[in-house]
Amino acid sequence: MAQQYGEHTRAVRTSTVAPEAGAPVRVPVYRTTTYAFETSQDYADALDRGDGYSYARIDAPNSEAFASAVAELEGARLDHEVRGQAFASGMAAISTALLALTRAGAHVVASRAIYGNTHSLLDGLLRRFGVETDFVDITDVDAVRAAVRPDTALVFTETLSNPGMLVSDLPALAAAAHEADALLVVDSTFASPAVCRPLEHGADVVLHSATKYLGGHSDATGGVVVARPDLADRIRSARIDLGPCLAADEAFLLHRGLETLPLRMARQCATAAEFAAAVLRHPAVARVDHPSLPDHQGHELARKLFDTGPEGTRCGAVVTVTPRGGREAGTAFADGLRLATIAASLGGTHTLVGHVASTSHRQLSDEALRAAGIAPGAVRFSIGLEDPADLIADALRALDESPVKE
Repeated sequence: MAQQYGEHTRAVRTSTVAPEAGAPVRVPVYRTTTYAFETSQDYADALDRGDGYSYARIDAPNSEAFASAVAELEGARLDHEVRGQAFASGMAAISTALLALTRAGAHVVASRAIYGNTHSLLDGLLRRFGVETDFVDITDVDAVRAAVRPDTALVFTETLSNPGMLVSDLPALAAAAHEADALLVVDSTFASPAVCRPLEHGADVVLHSATKYLGGHSDATGGVVVARPDLADRIRSARIDLGPCLAADEAFLLHRGLETLPLRMARQCATAAEFAAAVLRHPAVARVDHPSLPDHQGHELARKLFDTGPEGTRCGAVVTVTPRGGREAGTAFADGLRLATIAASLGGTHTLVGHVASTSHRQLSDEALRAAGIAPGAVRFSIGLEDPADLIADALRALDESPVKE
């Protein structure tokens, strides 16, 4: 007769094995922090070899499935293996990668026009730990080469900069970095692999805030890094020590978002191009930044590096509009919109808008903003899936009604 346990033991020790009536269409959510083994040696072997699962901070099925899927997208046309590592946020991915790939005394060459928190990470926290960074005009490859030193560990850039949508010449930057035995690390959040895959153009590491286009629905936070196995292993080691693991539910949602990524990006990029061209014609607008515009400094480079579909070259879905009249004009423009929503982040189905100097780049001084080419009145649009005509009408009406005129 089987041993009869007490009620508390019975409640805790119910079956944990799910019935296998058929194969799931997608990866189920493994909402567990720990995994059981038959023997102590099995447990030790899993920890030593790094295969299988033991504890969710180390590796977990949903985060691994998501990271592997992104690696497949980023490495689709490569002839060598790449691996992905998932993180709790985009900044967790960036900070862990930078900590893994630098050391005290190392030097970094970074774009002046990078995301505000990345700038503060390099110029603040990492500098405190002995990593020195020179910020340069990343579109000037000669300036990058001049800044590279014998102790340079990596060159850091964004495929498309935030918010000016500057296009990085990835092949030239890769050559400049590799000439000095340094790595090229690329934040490709604003592009996604549906627009550009930096590893195809010589980058060593590509990373994303998966919260944006990869997830695509503004309902999950995460980050991901993809690199060749030796670099991915270094980043994984740092991730385990630092602990920024991606939760199972978030990983499930981000993984689901990948299925519609090409569909969403094709439409959002096409709408962004139409929106940029229409708003540029308004007399109250001083400048519009989007690579689809022939006068944008990255227009030809975008046509060379970015994917093209029936809708044309995909130049990203962020458009930055600078109205005449400075900071006050920018805030008045953003506040006057009715369809676009003032909110943080980007890349979802809803069009979101923010005044750049007071939100995403608030860490930068006026001098640093000028050096990055960001005007005080700049307003960043993350174009969603609404009808282009509605977004354009909303923006033109807000410009017409703005109380600030130059």
